[in-house]
Amino acid sequence: MSSTADKRLERTLAGPWLAARLGVDPVRIDAMRRAGELIAVREPGSMEWRYPAWQFEKGTPRRDVSRITAEARAAGIDEARVYDLLTTPLGLGGTERRTLVDLLLEGRTDEVVASIRAAR
Repeated sequence: MSSTADKRLERTLAGPWLAARLGVDPVRIDAMRRAGELIAVREPGSMEWRYPAWQFEKGTPRRDVSRITAEARAAGIDEARVYDLLTTPLGLGGTERRTLVDLLLEGRTDEVVASIRAAR
């Protein structure tokens, strides 16, 4: 895996590990992804889904994740693009490299949803 791929996935969790941690069947984790309750990403050529750690709070999925995935699906945006939108630095850069994930963690879900909607 390249260093760019390593960086991209450094804060993600493998599906089987996540299932064990949450005490559920790995099939349930995949069903949650398909239902839009979780966001997952995988590198091209890989069969392994990776789940960003930021979408969990105290061991449970953040409820706002399903709202974000629903908006993305309505806009025709696939999982890989949603992940890119959420993790790409906002604005022109500078010293603060904030992302939509940062806004989500601050409880600014309406702004995240609006940004996803605008990405159509």
